Amino acid sequence: MDDQNKNLILATALSFIVILVWFVLFPPPEPEVQLDTDSSAELTPGATTGSLPSVTSDVPDAVTTDTNTREAALEAAPRVEISTDRVSGSISLLGGRIDDLSLKGYRETQEEDAEIVTMLSPVGSPEAYYALYGWAAGAGVDPTAVPGPNTEWSLTNGSVLGVGAPITLSWDNGAGLSFTRQIEIDENYMFSITQSVANTSNATVSMAPYGILARHGEPTDLKNFFILHEGVVAMADGELTETNWDDMPDFVFSEREGARAEVTQVEQNGWIGFTDHFWMSTLIPAPGSAFKSVAKYDERRDIYQAETVLPAQTVAPGTTITATTQLFAGAKEWETIRNYQSGGVDRFIDSIDWGWFFFLTKPIFWLLHYLNQIIGNMGWAIIGLTLIIKAILLPLAFKSYVSMAKMKELQPQMEKLKEEAGDDRQKLQQGMMELYKREKVNPAAGCLPILLQIPIFFSLYKVIFVTIELRHAPFFGPFQDLSAPDPTSFINLFGLLPFDSPEPGSIMALIFIGILPLLLGISMWLQQKLNPAPTDPTQQMIFAWMPWVFMFMLGGFASGLVVYWIANNTITFMQQYMIMRSQGYKPDVFGNILGSFSKKSKPDAK
Repeated sequence: MDDQNKNLILATALSFIVILVWFVLFPPPEPEVQLDTDSSAELTPGATTGSLPSVTSDVPDAVTTDTNTREAALEAAPRVEISTDRVSGSISLLGGRIDDLSLKGYRETQEEDAEIVTMLSPVGSPEAYYALYGWAAGAGVDPTAVPGPNTEWSLTNGSVLGVGAPITLSWDNGAGLSFTRQIEIDENYMFSITQSVANTSNATVSMAPYGILARHGEPTDLKNFFILHEGVVAMADGELTETNWDDMPDFVFSEREGARAEVTQVEQNGWIGFTDHFWMSTLIPAPGSAFKSVAKYDERRDIYQAETVLPAQTVAPGTTITATTQLFAGAKEWETIRNYQSGGVDRFIDSIDWGWFFFLTKPIFWLLHYLNQIIGNMGWAIIGLTLIIKAILLPLAFKSYVSMAKMKELQPQMEKLKEEAGDDRQKLQQGMMELYKREKVNPAAGCLPILLQIPIFFSLYKVIFVTIELRHAPFFGPFQDLSAPDPTSFINLFGLLPFDSPEPGSIMALIFIGILPLLLGISMWLQQKLNPAPTDPTQQMIFAWMPWVFMFMLGGFASGLVVYWIANNTITFMQQYMIMRSQGYKPDVFGNILGSFSKKSKPDAK
């Protein structure tokens, strides 16, 4: 076996190992599990400075009824409508909760009549998920003197919350403290909440403003995929922290917090919230503010909380204090989040899960995003991205293919060395090394482009799977979601027969692959035909099966990734053909194809 074939076998083996390790580390998503949660669990006010509404407190009788439906829960309290071009929903006057929010630009499925994505839901509905704000009473202040999650506010300004149309809620405790809450929303997904306290009593009081995000039970649509982070995401003075849902029950129980909690003191800049596959809610104190960041889980009620607690403020008689914070609740759109970061939200772009290869995933997505803006089609943008990546790697590919062409020229001398060395492997290796050194050939050069493609492949897979820009992104014809597997199938002749393709992820879908995986296998097979088949029967078998094994292994991947791999193979074929021709070696592609159907391989053509 000559060294060139050894290197090709090594590259093949490495590729198989990487794919196998990939499937072990990144198994397919597990089936969704419906959780039986107590959706009637409610938050009630705390009693001391920095002690927030506790998930362990008893629930007032007036709000313990489990309505079981979202519609009934929405009717359980008076509301103020939210309406912008991008979101719709309402704010409950009970607690002033932001607990009803839907995203107009996104639907649950690609069906025309599919429901728009629901982001937040009120207490009493399945999977309650909401934001609330308030004041934690300071030492010596009666907890009932400050508004809490169950306080009924009055609408004193505005009628519908919209862009440029804020609303104001107010509540008076009847003992000299008057509270107001102004809520604004921008043209995307950012709320601004300004809380004020006016003291008309004769006593000085202190209290701490807070914000809370609460989720009742784990989300039922979890992907449970190693490549994707779902759960708490937080930034504290430049340090990003990600905590999965199933790690929160392992927090140490905190008497002060009244639940299992992880507390971080942020000195200047930070935020905390919950992130899903494509959606996120985040509490964002004003830049430069110190605050306490808390991730909390109450195992008795099965409620998850993310909290921000600002330092306590003193309110002297006749004075007013104010605290302004922000709430992001919406889609994790790269450009939108980047604009918020430019506006002062520290490192907000890191809320998108870029993964370990962030130094590749970030620039790859940046380039893909702008190519899509120019071209207007994500499928063609992926092909354009492939062209650019291949152009960047061309100098290395050139050296590699030149080396492969020279190896072909050295084939007769290598065969002669084998005959002279016989069974003396040491003599053969020495002769080979002298030959490579004399002819200035690096036998390992052919492996480098393949090895470099591996991190690029993984990074692009991360980008396609994680970013919302690829969700439901169309290419052409049946390929209307590049983040999903190929929807076509051989079983119905790629849509020509009048019945559906197998369910994606099923065994039938794996066997009866679509047209994109088939094109992938053909492109790999044609790329092999640039060189004659190896004479060794074992090598022949490995190379004969490799394209078709990869075809089935990659068939269940996102179709956008398969498009990339087809484009990569096609461009590689053209590059290698032209470079080998430039070096005086004319690949006999047609002859090699015919040779693959005969028992004997054709000799090299020059």
